[in-house]
Amino acid sequence: MDIQQQRDWMESRTVLRDADERSQSLELRFKYVARFEKLLRRPQAPEVLEILRRYGRDCIPIPCRTERHYWSVSCLPSTPGKALVRVNASWMELFSLYADGEGIRALFVVHLSDFTADHSLDHDQVDEAFLEHCVVTPEDVSYFFPRGEDMFGIKVRGFSSISKFLAEPRALRAIRAFNLTHMNRGRNAYQASHCYSLADHMLSDEGC
Repeated sequence: MDIQQQRDWMESRTVLRDADERSQSLELRFKYVARFEKLLRRPQAPEVLEILRRYGRDCIPIPCRTERHYWSVSCLPSTPGKALVRVNASWMELFSLYADGEGIRALFVVHLSDFTADHSLDHDQVDEAFLEHCVVTPEDVSYFFPRGEDMFGIKVRGFSSISKFLAEPRALRAIRAFNLTHMNRGRNAYQASHCYSLADHMLSDEGC
C-alpha cells in the first residue's frame, strides 16, 4: 500500500482489496491446535473470538495478505493472570485480551498523541472525557504510560465496553494508525507463535 492508501484506510475513506487466499504453514497450524482447544474450553472463549473477529476485520489493513509476515495472533490460555490471546506486529504487542472473572478485559497499545487533548506527548493532557465516552461506564476504562516515546496503554473491561471502544471512530482511527506504524517497520518478529486457528476467526469476514 502506498501512503495515500494507508491514510484513506486509516480515515475509513476506502476499503482495501485483500488477497483471495491465505498463505499458510501447516506445521504452524497444527503446532498450536492444543492451545486453541484449551482456550475453547474457557468460559471467555465466545467473547474472545467475537472481539478478535472485529479486530481482524476493522483494525488490520489487508489482513489476509499480511497475515503472519506482518502481524500475528498468539494463543496463550495456560498462564493465570496473563493474556489469553495477543496480536503482534514487528516487535510490538498491539492488542491483548485477558480473563476478567467469567468475562474479558482488553489492552490496547496506541500513540499517546492520539489521546491527548492537544495531540501532544504531555501525560497531563490525556483526554479522559473522551476515553470515558468510548466505554459503557467510566469505571470500565483506565490507562498507563508504557516505556517509549508516544506510547499509551488503554485497559478496557467487559465485552460491551470493548465493543463500544472498537466502534468509536476516533478510537478506531488511533488503533489503525498505531498498527500501521508498526506494520510499516518490517517483518513480524512473532511469526513462529502465530495461531492459525485463532486467525481463522479474525479473518472469517474477509472471504480468504
